[in-house]
Amino acid sequence: MSEATASTDIRQLLQRLIAHFEHVLPAQAAIRDFVHHNTLHGFQHLPFPQALAAAHRVTGAYGYLPEAQFRDYYHAGRISRDDLQQVLKEDPELAADESVLTAQGAAVTRHDILLAALVHPLQSLTACQLNWQLEEQNALTAFQPDVDAASRTQLLDAARQHGIDTEAAAIDDLWSGCLHALGLDHYILHPEELLDMSPEQAEKMLSEVVAEEEQRPPDQLLMDRLSNREADKLMDTLFGQLGETFTLSGLLQAVTGEDLMETVRPLLIRHIGSFLDQGLAAWNAPDRSQGFYSVWRNTALQDIAWVFDDLPDWRDSIDALPDDPLDTIYIELRWLGLAEDQWSAYLERLALELPGWSGMFLWRHNHPGYEGLEQVEVNMMDYLAVRLVLERLFAQRLCRERWMIEASFDVIRWYFRHNRAEFLVRYYVYNRHLPEYLVTLAQRLLNCSTLCGTDASQWQHLAHMIWTWRQSPASDRPIGYSVYRNGWRLFRLAQHLGICGADIRDLDAASIRRIFESIDALEPERAGFIWLQAYERHYREQLFNALVSNHGRGRWPVRNTRPRAQLVFCMDDREEGIRRHLEEHQPQIETLGAAGFFGVPIYWRGLDDSSLTPLCPVMVTPSHALHETPQAGQAQQAASHARRRAQRLRLKDVLHQETRRNLLRTMLLILLAAPATLAVLVGKVLAPLPLARLSGRLRTAVDRAIPTRIEVTSNADSPAMPEQPRVGFTDEEQAERVLGFLRTIGLQRDFAPLVVMMGHGSSSQNNPHLAAYDCGACSGRHGGPNARAFATMANRPKVRTLLQARGCNIPADTWFLGAEHDTCNEDISWYDLDQLPQSLTRAFSQLQQDLAVAVLGSAHERARRLASAPRSPTRQRILRHIMGRAADFSQVRPELGHATNAAALIGRRAVTQGAFFDRRVFLISYEPNQDPEGTVLEAILLAAGPVGAGINLEYYFSTVNNERYGCGTKVTHNVTGLFGVMDGTSSDLRTGLPKQMIEIHEAMRLQVVVEASIEVLTKIYQRQPPLQELIGNGWLLLSAIDPDSGAIQVFKPDSGFHPWEGNLTPLPTVRQSAEWYDGHTGPLTPALIAAEATHA
Repeated sequence: MSEATASTDIRQLLQRLIAHFEHVLPAQAAIRDFVHHNTLHGFQHLPFPQALAAAHRVTGAYGYLPEAQFRDYYHAGRISRDDLQQVLKEDPELAADESVLTAQGAAVTRHDILLAALVHPLQSLTACQLNWQLEEQNALTAFQPDVDAASRTQLLDAARQHGIDTEAAAIDDLWSGCLHALGLDHYILHPEELLDMSPEQAEKMLSEVVAEEEQRPPDQLLMDRLSNREADKLMDTLFGQLGETFTLSGLLQAVTGEDLMETVRPLLIRHIGSFLDQGLAAWNAPDRSQGFYSVWRNTALQDIAWVFDDLPDWRDSIDALPDDPLDTIYIELRWLGLAEDQWSAYLERLALELPGWSGMFLWRHNHPGYEGLEQVEVNMMDYLAVRLVLERLFAQRLCRERWMIEASFDVIRWYFRHNRAEFLVRYYVYNRHLPEYLVTLAQRLLNCSTLCGTDASQWQHLAHMIWTWRQSPASDRPIGYSVYRNGWRLFRLAQHLGICGADIRDLDAASIRRIFESIDALEPERAGFIWLQAYERHYREQLFNALVSNHGRGRWPVRNTRPRAQLVFCMDDREEGIRRHLEEHQPQIETLGAAGFFGVPIYWRGLDDSSLTPLCPVMVTPSHALHETPQAGQAQQAASHARRRAQRLRLKDVLHQETRRNLLRTMLLILLAAPATLAVLVGKVLAPLPLARLSGRLRTAVDRAIPTRIEVTSNADSPAMPEQPRVGFTDEEQAERVLGFLRTIGLQRDFAPLVVMMGHGSSSQNNPHLAAYDCGACSGRHGGPNARAFATMANRPKVRTLLQARGCNIPADTWFLGAEHDTCNEDISWYDLDQLPQSLTRAFSQLQQDLAVAVLGSAHERARRLASAPRSPTRQRILRHIMGRAADFSQVRPELGHATNAAALIGRRAVTQGAFFDRRVFLISYEPNQDPEGTVLEAILLAAGPVGAGINLEYYFSTVNNERYGCGTKVTHNVTGLFGVMDGTSSDLRTGLPKQMIEIHEAMRLQVVVEASIEVLTKIYQRQPPLQELIGNGWLLLSAIDPDSGAIQVFKPDSGFHPWEGNLTPLPTVRQSAEWYDGHTGPLTPALIAAEATHA
């Protein structure tokens, strides 16, 4: 193959690999643009359990809550025995009804064994753990502590039939029966006794192994042959995992215990952080337009840190690298000795060693010119080339220190083929459990080999000892049944099933095999999914029971009277609380919900913004832009505002950046700013809310805020395209946007005098994850501009005329208002109030008073889940506490975000109004009677489905495995380059949600309930591949509630809709929400609200 052909092939391979990386690496955007998404987006084409299993294999991250936590939920009543039984029954692969054995004349099925194994951990033990159970816990004379009374009685009654009358005797007999059934003897042999074994013990231990041996060479000891055979087997397994499981760094860690990444990571992070920086660093990497590989080579040649890393030939190594990163990748992979068919897997594993940094580099690779950094050339090939070079340099140092060999797989394998005993010792020390005396001996030998060298006989002697221990009763032998792996589990299972020792002795080999097949069927992935389904089912039964019980109770199924006001909130689950409190206080107000961009996808530039920002779902690319401009006659004031604001920002830049650049100027600035800084710091600590208010007033006074407008009407004739967004909308486009959205929420008639479009956002201090609290339908930004734009369009006479011609008649006395609700501090901002007609002033004043009451109720309800909130205070005090959290720069929980989200209801508000759902439900307005063909519903599902799934699944994965899928605690986070956070100064880039956002979350998949006929839903599902992927693969759970009868049907991907057959139980009824939640800090079940019983 020619050099040109090889270069073309490797380039094509890398391009395919980089595209593949999008499926396995985190896809989180820079943290200022954080938008919730499915953490396992690259596996979404697979069914949910298969996807989690595949991700576990690739990344090593388990995708379910720990079984111990599920068991805690079970014992707390959050999962019932019936939930588990139904899940086991519905899984045909488990064959739960199959009979496994007979005890006392009764059949024991796989269902019985599976249920016992789920509820009670049946885990293998080590020899030490078993000895502790026997000696300290009296395991052979007393029941296990978690055995219930019924099982104890059953076992003792069975034992009495065989002449055993006491508990101690019954348990001891059970243990003997288990060992007898497995063909095992249990005698306690301390590991150190293997140093002085009797001939009888040695002969017994070796007999099985020797029987399997072929005729050995006369010049080779049996022990040498046996230990060498095991070393070869382990070596083949280890080297066979290269690329698939680990890289050169992982291989060396497996045989030396030294993690090269501890050295490589800080060095690599320093260079990547400087290269990708978006404005945080005082100095950036030079010549970033040349690409990361070139920048790294140039700066590395000038970096004296290599000297301290004890790399004497670093300069020659870097200087000899090719100019093209592609050539470097090719050379490095060849140097490693990898076959070409292993290259892709190896580079994938290399990237997964630092998934956060690799994912961010890939994201920037796929978003060139992000944040106006067009001059920064980001190419994933550069990253891979640098990773390979750094790995080789530090691996070379380690291999030379340990063995004086080159750091390539072929050479390392060659070395250990000639030193099998050393490999066996190293492998067991660093990868398996050994008794203390062997670890001590091995550690001495390893230390001596590093410092002064060792001869082969020492390794050989220790390898013999390790092999001997592995075959002894003191070890969990890998062949056949063992006391620790099988005997103990059978012993515990029999107690939980109430089976006595005599019945266990009577079991034949087939029955024993079926028992362990049943237990082993619950491998971690399957057990986790069973528990998850049971957990979800428990909540689903409560949700469906509440929906059916509430049928016919909610207001506004049809509008027989004109509402006093209509407020359209975002579908966000956090808005469910304030909507409920508003409706409880003022029944004549109607609330609706929709995606918070209100059908107006735009690029937005506020008055003080320097660039356009997309305000729409991430899967949408806007074709229009809107600018906020000063009102007419404000040109002079606008110029003054811009000048004064620029001066303030220059002063801010001096205080933040210049203090890090110039020694003399830094000292002077610190001395001058110290008194004010101290005062501000004291204020932030002792009085964050008053200081925040004072700061806001000062900022307004300095900048001199001016009244603004947004001009929604376009003056250009050019077409609107994503590639060239046009400023403004035509009249026709405005009418289409307004009518389309009103049709979506079912509001085409019976308009109230005031219709409020309530966007939302979140404000807090010192919060890198701020965008994660904002509106997901607005690309992680505030939705106020969208609400303002929609209201402006809907109020234009020209647009109303066009709407009337299309059958949507908005009364002349109806006025649309744009507003924004801050879900953190509960503040509500209003737009363009100077345009409000005089005739509606009183109605608006009354609405503000009603909202003030609802805000107090919302804050009061939120506070019950906050541990530091005052208990039983006045509502005004609670509101001040909530507002203070938003202003507190030390507060890691300014609000709880979407924590506890569990369901979404697409339908009329009447379906859920009148019931308490604990702020766990996304509420999306839809009028099924106005959409017989399901056209509107189809659009809602395609838009809201991915948004809801993204939020729910991000919270799910960050909760079940916060260390791998989340980003850990905020307390140790350091902001890096304005694009991410690290733990401390040299960790991987942390993706996902911080621990403080998910502490109270209930990790389950989103249950989507749609008020529509199953015929309409089935047709939509059948023609929409995106819904087939989300719903058919189990990432979303779908159900339908009949608009007329309220009957619920549950969708199963393999068989369609099935009637819900759950038990309908009475719900508690309270006068107001507060009566149900007040005094409780944990999750609550649904309840009915009596005040909602009368329809308007």
